Amino acid sequence: MSGESVGAGRIVTVFGGSGFIGRYVVRALARDGWRVRVACRRPDLAFFLQPLGRPGQVVAVQANLRDPASVVAAVQGASAVVNLVGILAETGKQKFATVQAQGARLAAEAAAAVGVTNFVQMSAIGADARGSAAYARSKAEGEAAVLAAIPTAVILRPSVVFGVEDEFFNRFGTMARFFPVIPIVGAETRFQPVYVGDVAEAVAAAIAGRARAGAVYELGGPETKSFGALVDYVLTASERDRYVMKLGFGAGKIVAWIMQLLTALSLGLFPKILRMTADQVELLKHDNIVSDDAKAEGRTFEGLGIAPQSIEAIAPTYLYRYRKTGQYQSQRLGA
Repeated sequence: MSGESVGAGRIVTVFGGSGFIGRYVVRALARDGWRVRVACRRPDLAFFLQPLGRPGQVVAVQANLRDPASVVAAVQGASAVVNLVGILAETGKQKFATVQAQGARLAAEAAAAVGVTNFVQMSAIGADARGSAAYARSKAEGEAAVLAAIPTAVILRPSVVFGVEDEFFNRFGTMARFFPVIPIVGAETRFQPVYVGDVAEAVAAAIAGRARAGAVYELGGPETKSFGALVDYVLTASERDRYVMKLGFGAGKIVAWIMQLLTALSLGLFPKILRMTADQVELLKHDNIVSDDAKAEGRTFEGLGIAPQSIEAIAPTYLYRYRKTGQYQSQRLGA
């Protein structure tokens, strides 16, 4: 099936299309021939998406998942809808329940009202209605609300997502550049990092009808590594010799509360790379990997016909920036 024949000029509305994952999803959908309507809070900051498609193929519109009228307007005339909106920590009016639970419900109900049955919801591995972390509970609530409104919707749950613009490897690369000690919580917690481009391909596959209706897919990369091993990998790739301080969950909670207090007192000016919340510590108590059930039932990348790329194939292409002399490290005089 050619890319052009998949979308065939029909409209797909992508909520959160200007974000980290969104820009890759927009590119994949434009390649498949869809007319991509990017629904975001600041369309004036989404012009960089336009070159991802042909002239007029990618258009940004104003929409906010806390504003029902804007959501309804954004899905008018669409044949498919993708919801990528999510937050890693609560700030101001951006609350987990509002954005990830109520926002997902609003997007799905608006899509259902105009007859859309092709809907993809971006969730996360670890989503659990009975979880101890508010993030995990809100993701699960969002999934349930979407499937209640559109039973044919497809849910995608990636592990930690990496790529040039990520906030995972880049965070620790930046810390390695400026600090001699890197504290981490949950060093033994396992992750299955997944390349953002592969996640975008999964969205495109689901929108193209290659996923099972109503199914929840778990997306993990080809490697499972502990949190500590991933930080060590960043240090190796950036050629930085730093001490990794491994904190227990109790100590981690105390540090997180201090960081939250400093963030509040600084009116948000506290460095982002140092921020950590108690809710994130709760998340780190559980492995973030694809379940055996998902593997057995084909609810993985492989079930979508996608071979995920490894960390080593992608991460070095941008982690070099954290070396003392960047990409010119091997060309230093006297090296």
